[in-house]
Amino acid sequence: MPRFLISFFGSLALIGSGWVFAESDTATLESVIAKYRADVVLESGGSAEASPLFMSQAERRIAFAHFDVLYPTRVIRGSGVASPLPGAAVDLSGVSFNANETDMTVADLLESEHLMGLLVVQDGKVLMEHYAADHGADVPWVTFSVTKSVTSLLIGAAIHEGYIDSVADPIVKYLPRLAGSEYGESRVQDILQMASGIAWNEDYEDPESDVARAAALNGVALTDYLAQLPRVAPPGTRFNYNTAESNLLGEVLRSAIGMNAAPYLSQKIWQPMGMQSDANWLLSLPEDRETGGCCISATLRDYARLGLLALADGVLPDGTRILPEGWMAASTAPSQGYEGYGYKWWLDADGRYGAYGIFGQTIAIDPKAQLVIAVHSNAQAASGSAYGQELEAALAAISEHLRGR
Repeated sequence: MPRFLISFFGSLALIGSGWVFAESDTATLESVIAKYRADVVLESGGSAEASPLFMSQAERRIAFAHFDVLYPTRVIRGSGVASPLPGAAVDLSGVSFNANETDMTVADLLESEHLMGLLVVQDGKVLMEHYAADHGADVPWVTFSVTKSVTSLLIGAAIHEGYIDSVADPIVKYLPRLAGSEYGESRVQDILQMASGIAWNEDYEDPESDVARAAALNGVALTDYLAQLPRVAPPGTRFNYNTAESNLLGEVLRSAIGMNAAPYLSQKIWQPMGMQSDANWLLSLPEDRETGGCCISATLRDYARLGLLALADGVLPDGTRILPEGWMAASTAPSQGYEGYGYKWWLDADGRYGAYGIFGQTIAIDPKAQLVIAVHSNAQAASGSAYGQELEAALAAISEHLRGR
């Protein structure tokens, strides 16, 4: 199943079924708040149409930059002093590619109404930085499933600090409430690779499916639901996209480190990495916990800094290591269950890998080119859009072009 489609399904589960997209082509922050803010929706009894998936494009342009206004979030504090990203401008506008049976160039992509921001960083230097007229370098933008890859980084940090012994640990070591369930055989690594071997129905058209019942759960409610599911494959042998297990990984992290994920991210990455701005992380209600699989909001440059941290195998700008040596090589090794997936990172051709979220959110990494490309997007649809195909082709072409420099 294509990665963008899977990322879309993972977020669809947060709001239930239904495919009725809004038609309005105008919006203001006030109108978006009045229609979509969490407390307003709850007071009205809740509705699937209140999800970002059902907003118009105009509404999403506002909502994706204001998740902290619309939904409960926890702040990820930055250092207040941004690590440098020096400029070294390179004209990439003429780089060509073919998408949707059409010859295009990067210049065409830059003119797309769906591209909100594009940042190309090679060898730590900014080659290209572009923003839509109503966007900018200081605007946080929701990452959706890019967050899964950040949670993976935090698992690595917890291992480096000794909070987690290794990815071979059984998850019941950190979540004893699952003892006696089929999860007793599943390791941290299996959850990282979405290969627990536990039965899970991710059918969004079935109101009785697991994803409809439990995808947005956290805490005790999550573990109690998962504890009653049967095993269908040995651990680590079968890839099965499971929305709830990304949240389960967040529960493993929280139990191991003894604190919430957002302050830990601030301590281990956001502040020492020199992120330019505070970020925020969506919380699930009523548990008041970060959702391990979704919805950190951050500026484009801080998206890129996350990519640079991965590219450096967890070594900060000051030389401090926060991930086990070789963590990113292990994270991007093809898993037994599915060769296109690692530890919550999608594996692309020829050594490239990335973190991807619905509507085109992207951190694309090419170790051979020492390249990070960060993207804020507002695609026509959560997945499968013409713009999404153009973006994917453009990023591959930029990577190939810069490998030759």
